[in-house]
Amino acid sequence: MNVDFNQAKWSENVIIVDADYVDRVAFNLSVNFERMLMRRVPKADLARWIDCVALDGGVREGDHETHVIMVHEAETKEMENFIPSSFSEEMNGKAFKDNLGEFAITAVEVPQMTDKDSLMLEILKIALSQPEVKRIMAVPNAEDGDLYACMRRALAGADDEKRVTLFAMQPMPGGQFRQEILGYSLMNALGIKGEELG
Repeated sequence: MNVDFNQAKWSENVIIVDADYVDRVAFNLSVNFERMLMRRVPKADLARWIDCVALDGGVREGDHETHVIMVHEAETKEMENFIPSSFSEEMNGKAFKDNLGEFAITAVEVPQMTDKDSLMLEILKIALSQPEVKRIMAVPNAEDGDLYACMRRALAGADDEKRVTLFAMQPMPGGQFRQEILGYSLMNALGIKGEELG
């Protein structure tokens, strides 16, 4: 699905996700926790995970609008470790509503002329330039390549009015943004409770 983000209607809150990366991290967490907890870990609840990311990014209860952009490789048709899983049938153009407001999901496959990191960076820059966007939560692949560093540079001149949060599996070199540990929101979505880790 190709979206012209320059022409798109933007919400006050934007979540930009490398869906392939998040799916891989959810798989790794599942395998490790199944060994540790000696029980099966169910697939991650996508809506619950999105809620956790929104809360970590500063969204609070109320009638908010949040646009969730799930970026994925063209050959990836679904997430293997989340429910719902299909990008085209269960995510793209769908929405859900809860105590944090409405979440509208757009699944974007990486076009042939570019790569995922470049596309994620481009979406981040366009979101930064939109006056109506108040909060941006980005979940890049901070483990491979230099996307995290590129995002940090792009955020150096960010408007102070915007609250930007980057998610990674471990603390990363800081910048003009907040940081959150990605694992906590994924553990919640996978149904792993703190007390189980005793």
